[in-house]
Amino acid sequence: MIFLAALFASLTFFITILLLIIYVKRKQNVNIFHRLGRHYSENNARDEDDNGLTAKLYNFVKRLAKPLSKFNLSQLPETKLRQAGLPLLGSEFIVIELLLACLAGAAVYMFTESLNLTAAGFIGAPAAFWIWILIRISNRRDAFTEQLSDCLTTVSNALRAGYSFQQSMEVIAKEMEPPISEEFARVTADISMGINLEDALEQMARRVESSDFDLVVTAVLIQREVGGNLAQVLDSISDTINERIRMKREINALTAQGRLSAMVLLALPFAVGAGMYFINHDNFIVLFEDPFGQMAMIGAGIMELIGVFVIRKIVDIDA
Repeated sequence: MIFLAALFASLTFFITILLLIIYVKRKQNVNIFHRLGRHYSENNARDEDDNGLTAKLYNFVKRLAKPLSKFNLSQLPETKLRQAGLPLLGSEFIVIELLLACLAGAAVYMFTESLNLTAAGFIGAPAAFWIWILIRISNRRDAFTEQLSDCLTTVSNALRAGYSFQQSMEVIAKEMEPPISEEFARVTADISMGINLEDALEQMARRVESSDFDLVVTAVLIQREVGGNLAQVLDSISDTINERIRMKREINALTAQGRLSAMVLLALPFAVGAGMYFINHDNFIVLFEDPFGQMAMIGAGIMELIGVFVIRKIVDIDA
């Protein structure tokens, strides 16, 4: 029961911070120059509403994060935050992680008065937040890839209608849905702020980390160097991307059983352990208190991870 209380406290604080970040992101849904200003200048970012509790909390985080912005510690998380589409600086993310760890650790200690579980809560809540960001990056990248074919078709049609490539990107930014519209809006904003097209596209390719979009950027850069029919090239790339998406879906269907086996293998020990905790508590607790039981748990955990890794390698087919 103590373990469940600790887990509940950690998840509660994680979800609370998550909802606050989503709320702040929606509050900042202003023009692209406002969002870019937070990355180019520390003094340009201002919330529209400074009276709410969320705004005050966010301003508090920004004040704590300001000294950290002078160091290079925030470079990695800032890159990941941009890939996830979150309007946070790396220093702000570090402050949120530290606050989240302290709150979760304090809550777990109040529930359990156990230093071991407190340490687990202190580490687990920030780790859960980081895992959520990685999942968001993966989902955003998949959504971008799904939209890319329609995007290229729209660009090629705009080019045939007499638009320039930059004007075609502005059409994508206005007419399509996020995340691809947000990324092209940022490219057009970068260009308007003095960055040349090649650098803006390469920065977008680094943010997106999509092999399909890398192919698009390469084609555009070559066309700008040697000339040619860019609309026709983009149509060919669009057909290639559609074929790759179709192949990936077929592979996912064929490997669904293996991926489900990996999830069952990972979840089954926890489900059985939870059942034994309530059914036969005295015998189950020996696994945690007896040295041989602890060794058995460590060995079982290692073999569990090896099994999941092997299954993932079997079903992970690069299309």
